[in-house]
Formats: sequence, structure tokens, C-alpha cells
Amino acid sequence: MARQKHLIAPSLLAADFTNLKKDIEMINASEADWLHLDVMDGVFVPNISFGMSIIKQLRPICTKVFDVHLMIENPSDYIEAFVDAGAEVISVHYEACTHLHRVIQQIKAAGAKASVAINPHTPASALDDVLEDLDMVLVMSVNPGFGGQKFIYRALEKCRYLREQITIRNLNTRIQVDGGVGLQNAEAVLKAGADVLVSGSAVFKSSHPADTIAKLKHIDPHSLLV
Repeated sequence: MARQKHLIAPSLLAADFTNLKKDIEMINASEADWLHLDVMDGVFVPNISFGMSIIKQLRPICTKVFDVHLMIENPSDYIEAFVDAGAEVISVHYEACTHLHRVIQQIKAAGAKASVAINPHTPASALDDVLEDLDMVLVMSVNPGFGGQKFIYRALEKCRYLREQITIRNLNTRIQVDGGVGLQNAEAVLKAGADVLVSGSAVFKSSHPADTIAKLKHIDPHSLLV
């Protein structure tokens, strides 16, 4: 199956929370495809971010797809609430779901695209039995919980494995990479098989965020063939 054009999903966690409207307007005018929204509960990860209320308030002013990453315990308790708030893609963690297949079906039944995230210590093969059910796999290239961390290059091997499985099985499943992604490594990430790049600090901390998004978006996929 033909490789999908890669998408750019800036992570709101790195935005200026004293002036979110300005950053959302920049995202709207940029070549970003999605807005990545990290929800943290202080239990599954050692940090607390934001929840349904913030997402619901941002939904009317943002024109991009809402890509919600649930770094929380018991995500099945909140799926419908996040869809109601505006989530269009929902990632739950493999490590947080006792009944993973059930949660995947719950996300789809609620009307969102279903994605499963795997932490750096989790092998990509852990998703072998649910890959056909997924719209996306999220490969964490840092330990979840905080922005600004260094990229863990072991993630590239996971992307290669997943891309091979997706190709063999003739699936449309996307591969997203989240954590430490920027212009210095985006080409390597795409070469390894990813097609959705989450970028937080590299975008929002740059002097020209929209230009950085455009550069990430316009990495030539034809030059990535190996």
C-alpha cells in the first residue's frame, strides 16, 4: 500500500499558556495538520497538564484535528468525555490498559480514531495482536511526562518493525513519533517509517514557529526511499 504523506502535529504542551489564543492562531495559519494535546494525570506519569475543560474551550478556535494523547490511568473511564470535548484522534497507553482491545473498540464506538502509545521500554511487537484494529501507533521517543527531553534513538527500530508489519498486512495504520522530534532528526524518523511527527519545543521555542512547521512538513518524502 502506498506510503501516506506525513503529518505534522505540534504539541500544545510547549506553547505559551499565558497567551494560548495567539499560539492557536499561529497553528491555524500554519501548515500543521493536527494539534497534539497531552493529557497527564500525575499518576501514570509524574506530571499534571490539562483535561477536558481546556480542550473543549480550545475546540471552537482551532481549525486543526485534535490529537489527544491520554497519559492517564484508567483511560476507558474518560473516552466519551474527551470525544465530547472535541478529540478526533485518541491515543491510550498500552501500559495503562488491562483490556486493550476493549478500549480500542470503545474509542471507535465513541467516534474517534483509535491509537495506542508504547513507552520506551515496551517492544513494538506488543501490539501485534491489535495492529489491524488501530488507526495509529504512537511510539514514544522519550519517557512520557515532560517536554524538552532528548530523543531515544531506539524508537527508530520500533518504527521500522511497525512499518514492515503494516506493509506486510496491507494496513493504513499510521505511525506517530512523540518526544524530542525536531529538524535535527525528523528525516531519520520519517526514513524509519513514521508518518506523523509530534513536535513541541522544536516548534514553539523556535524564533519562527510557523516556518519550523513548514520545514518539517516539506521534508521531501521521495528522498526518503531506501
